[in-house]
Amino acid sequence: MVDFKGLETFLWVVALGSFKGAAQKLNTTQPAISHRIAQLENDIGFKLLTREARNITPTARGRQVLGYAEKIIGMRAEMMAALRDVSAIRGIVRLGVAETIVHTWLPDFIKEVNRLYPYLSLEIEVDISPSLRTRLLAQEIDIAFLLGPLTAPLLRNRLLCHYEVGFVASPALKVPKSANVHQLASFPIITFARKTQPYELVKSLFNRPDLPAIKLHASASMATVVHLAVEGIGVAVIPYQLVKEELKSRKLELIHSDVRMPQLSFCASWLESPDTMAVELVVDIAARVAGDKAPSG
Repeated sequence: MVDFKGLETFLWVVALGSFKGAAQKLNTTQPAISHRIAQLENDIGFKLLTREARNITPTARGRQVLGYAEKIIGMRAEMMAALRDVSAIRGIVRLGVAETIVHTWLPDFIKEVNRLYPYLSLEIEVDISPSLRTRLLAQEIDIAFLLGPLTAPLLRNRLLCHYEVGFVASPALKVPKSANVHQLASFPIITFARKTQPYELVKSLFNRPDLPAIKLHASASMATVVHLAVEGIGVAVIPYQLVKEELKSRKLELIHSDVRMPQLSFCASWLESPDTMAVELVVDIAARVAGDKAPSG
């Protein structure tokens, strides 16, 4: 008979790509993990995992089992959430956050978590989205608020918000208020950190044979990007939501252009497991607060 513990173990081995990672997650030993997988394969009647280089991946039959196992894990988590007393939620949730969220609705989110769950603590770290994905899969954080969605076994995503992105500059820079790509390319461009999706998008927009090589300044700090733009260092490519006050005070102005940046979509991402009740409650709050703070118009 297939037992729940064997399925749970199988899911974590696939999600983390190793017996060692699954053992750490489930607070047991590698031999115990190996035994559970062997027992599960014996119960089901075929091999579930294969080793590829240094990684462990599911076989074709294993991928079939994975789909059913994810449903079973999810239903058990749903049942446990429905039966528990949410007023007793306590402990620590490790949260990784992209900086755009820090400068928009993160303070309101923290206040709401504190109000609803006074015994639940948040450990918050700010990083770029690619690093947050790596840390989430390594289980160094429990939730990531980042550019998404992400894909990986056992990984769940929930859309939080969208932000429009465009060009802004100091009036002192004298950028035409309606600038084409050639005019924009004549100014330094300031934007998100290297290896991020927005940075690569900006780089690709100006990577044209008919344009001169642009001077592209990158920063992981959105506050730094805004400050440099206000000081007239270059044209910033940034979510408008982050510069509302600077636009209102006319320290910065919008630059309309035929160059279009796609909007940024931020998601909450976390690894599914039977013990994610507190995580999912926190995600619910984030979705509600982000929705309340969404830009209008």
